[in-house]
Amino acid sequence: MIPRVHKRGTRTIGLLYYLYGPGTHEEHTDPHLVAAWDSLAPDPGRDPDATYADLQQLLDQPVEAAGGRRGKPHVWHLSLRAAPEDPVLTDEQWGEIARRMVAATGIAPAGDNAGCRWAAVRHADDHIHIIATLAREDGRTPRLNNDAARGQAEARLIEAEYGLRRLNAGDGTAARRPTSAERHKATREKRERTPREELRETVRRAVAGTQDETEFFDRLAAAGLLVRQRVAPSGDLLGYTVALPDDRNGKGEPVFYSGSKLAPDLSLPRIRERWTTPDEPPVENTEEQPVGLRPVPVTGPAGARRRATEAVWRAVLVVDQGDDTAVAAQLAGAGEVLDALAKTSAAHTRQQLRDAAFAFERATRSHVRAAAGHGRALRRAARDLAYGGPALGRGEDGATTAMVIDMAVFLVTAAAHWHARRGHAQQAAAAREAATHLRAAYQQAAAHPIAALRERGRRLALPIQHRQAAVVRAALPQELADQVLGEAAWPALAATLADTQTSGHDPVRLLSQAAGHRELDTAECVTEVLVWRLRRMAGLPADTALPPAGAPAGPSPRGPAAMPAKPSDQPRRVR
Repeated sequence: MIPRVHKRGTRTIGLLYYLYGPGTHEEHTDPHLVAAWDSLAPDPGRDPDATYADLQQLLDQPVEAAGGRRGKPHVWHLSLRAAPEDPVLTDEQWGEIARRMVAATGIAPAGDNAGCRWAAVRHADDHIHIIATLAREDGRTPRLNNDAARGQAEARLIEAEYGLRRLNAGDGTAARRPTSAERHKATREKRERTPREELRETVRRAVAGTQDETEFFDRLAAAGLLVRQRVAPSGDLLGYTVALPDDRNGKGEPVFYSGSKLAPDLSLPRIRERWTTPDEPPVENTEEQPVGLRPVPVTGPAGARRRATEAVWRAVLVVDQGDDTAVAAQLAGAGEVLDALAKTSAAHTRQQLRDAAFAFERATRSHVRAAAGHGRALRRAARDLAYGGPALGRGEDGATTAMVIDMAVFLVTAAAHWHARRGHAQQAAAAREAATHLRAAYQQAAAHPIAALRERGRRLALPIQHRQAAVVRAALPQELADQVLGEAAWPALAATLADTQTSGHDPVRLLSQAAGHRELDTAECVTEVLVWRLRRMAGLPADTALPPAGAPAGPSPRGPAAMPAKPSDQPRRVR
């Protein structure tokens, strides 16, 4: 249940005309009173002898008695909406809920007969509106400090008592929700999202990885937005507003939004903080570098995704082990990486990555202020992704996309745990939603490369397959080894282990490192996670059609599991 305190007004009669009228889009059906400060209050919706003026005059009497406030905001307005899946409440239930809300917000405290006058109007199955005038019967001004927050707290109690959808408590750091008028307009114009939401997403993509104002505003223009800059008399740039070219008001003029109205961290001063932070302090990398690292692509989408994978991995370590301010910076950087991934992804993963970035946006903000200098590596990764260009979803591009998404799942899952431990309910829920979208994107991106690896693994000679199974038994705890050997993707891991040995690595040591750096409990398929970790750590091509380095790049590994294959053990088709 969502309560929303609207901007205070000056005309009681004007709001009554709206509440009892047909609505902007004829959405108001059977408007009528469900509760009021007095059981004898007139109801223009059901009583043919009652008029809007009758109700307005009664509501405004305390205001006039207190000296009158004509032209000054004295009309308080709250809307209260149930979730679409909630049961339809009766008028009596809505009336009781309205009484609880005016009591909780300070309009008419329980047991106080001198509170403000108010009325609750229902004109749809799923919501009511409460109108009140801000003068108490005793002439005093009501105490409405934090009325919105108190209304939210009461709504959480109402949800529990009435069996309604339980929403997460907010902390005041969320982006502004679209208004009812914006939602109706988007529906009428057949938009997927409201202009406010479209602009927020576009601006976030534009700022991802930028280095200065010129680059940021160039990206906004390239995205097709209308941009206005607010300049001081001194010539200093103070802020900006943006609009969609096809979003017009009743006069045919573009509807502009300032950055701060889109999201708290999209104001120009907050964006500037990303450009002025010092270099990121070095992060200890507990991952021992294997010998014989194969050079990875340094240009194009695949190279950018390789570098992003490394940056995301280091961010996971910080979220697991760092202090709160450092973690907050990593989460902000992670949001930029997801925005850049969504912007440059192939068609078959684009929507899920876009939805993941859209959801995770809420998880990037809390009352924990990000430490200066942290998150810089992720911002560089986002810049690399943006300038690396769009991935085609095939070959090394597609496989490295699967690799970076696989690592991003761990990062947003770690973010969800971090937020949950600190009581950030909305942020934790947003991170979990983002993880769901990322897993769906991973399935799309990884389907081909994992299938190719599985086929290669199935074609390995039986002695080689047995050797790789022995590697798993030697490197992993028994329970985890049993799980890996029983998963459908096991042949893909067997092929990857064979590649690591061909490239000159000790597969036992490498697999032990890959499994030991972080827990695997949150992985849907442990084997696939290990495949990508090994290919990243060993510098193997992500595209399984590319052969690994043919000769060892370092000292030959020793031990039974790493002995070179005998001629009879060379790969052959197993029938």
